[in-house]
Amino acid sequence: MLCRAFALVRVLGMSTEPTETLQTRSPTQSAEDGQQRCRWCLATPGYVHYHDREWGFPVGSDQRLFEKLCLEGFQSGLSWLTILNKRENFRAAFAGFDFQRVAQFGEADVQRLLQDAGIVRHRGKIEAVINNAQRAIEMVQAEGSLAAFFWRYQPAVPSTGTTIQAQTPESQTLSKELKKRGWKFVGPTTMYALMQAMGMVNDHAPGCITRAEVERARAAFQRP
Repeated sequence: MLCRAFALVRVLGMSTEPTETLQTRSPTQSAEDGQQRCRWCLATPGYVHYHDREWGFPVGSDQRLFEKLCLEGFQSGLSWLTILNKRENFRAAFAGFDFQRVAQFGEADVQRLLQDAGIVRHRGKIEAVINNAQRAIEMVQAEGSLAAFFWRYQPAVPSTGTTIQAQTPESQTLSKELKKRGWKFVGPTTMYALMQAMGMVNDHAPGCITRAEVERARAAFQRP
């Protein structure tokens, strides 16, 4: 549990335990294949696949970054498993998270999405995705790309994967800047979860089989 901190607790919808309990637990556990992985990912096969193939690996694609940001927003107040299980439905509902297309959505689309049982039917979150798509277009025009903007907030000191934290100074600064630019559902805890998911930080636990693989991918990644 140490590997993902309280941001992970939020993302997975797990009960927040006292800090003392979390600190006395081993952050890794042996999986069915005998390999040590972050303890949190062993809950379901879907988590294991997400952990092994996606979480923490660096992302430079604007469309993928926009998807991750939107899904983190939808997750707020829910478990990450709910979002992960519905991800393909979200992609179909929001035009593959092509923000150029989503920015054109209107009230008829909002009503359509509110009737879509395959996604989270929350008007505020749906409208936030459309708003953020419009803000994303503005950001690309101003900054060149979403990736160029977001990767500026990479912490100078790499994560050791052992610190329990729900947000960081960098995620707080990122959140403030996005809110100033009109983005919604971009609080500092949500932004730290995004930073973990997009590989801006490597919060895989020491001893986790995926930590070294993520670190190699991060070392090879060319920041936009």
